[in-house]
Amino acid sequence: MKILAIADQESPILWDHFDKHYLEGVDLILSCGDLKPQYLSFLATFTHAPVLYVHGNHDGTYEETPPDGCICIEDDIYVFKGIRILGLGGSMRYKPGSHQYTQRQMSRRVRKLWWRLWRRKGFDILLAHSPAYRVNDGEDMPHNGFQVFCYLMEKYKPSVFVHGHVHMNYGRNFPRVSTYRETQVINAYEKYIFELDA
Repeated sequence: MKILAIADQESPILWDHFDKHYLEGVDLILSCGDLKPQYLSFLATFTHAPVLYVHGNHDGTYEETPPDGCICIEDDIYVFKGIRILGLGGSMRYKPGSHQYTQRQMSRRVRKLWWRLWRRKGFDILLAHSPAYRVNDGEDMPHNGFQVFCYLMEKYKPSVFVHGHVHMNYGRNFPRVSTYRETQVINAYEKYIFELDA
């Protein structure tokens, strides 16, 4: 399965200078947040691939203008062609605002999913906005990762964890792809295509 992951910055090749050939063969699009809803709607109109998304910490406008033709998988496990995708958006709480959580609040969100996780026998992809704690996250509070994401990777051993939030142009050498235990960790900043066996 060919998967396009996107986050944080609209890609010119998919937006301003749209090249439909870039989407050829893409089976699934995963948005990690902080993208304009119009951008997701635009992509949904030019592909037959489902566009799944979680919220970033700057996605407050989604309540008023949700992206058309796209599927929000916050706090849910979405199954596509046998691939189980768990969605947990938002960032560390660093100021008042939507889609921000303390470590405890994010852990509580995960605990509420125990029945779905048990029924689905885990998941294959973790789709989040923030990274995991000390797994390519930032050192400042707004860009700290969530500890419970490490727990999820250790317990359920998903194939892939896709996140955004830590921009690769911040000046720090954030890796595009790395590994945590048995999970491939992908920073989806702007765009990244990867393959997964269905």
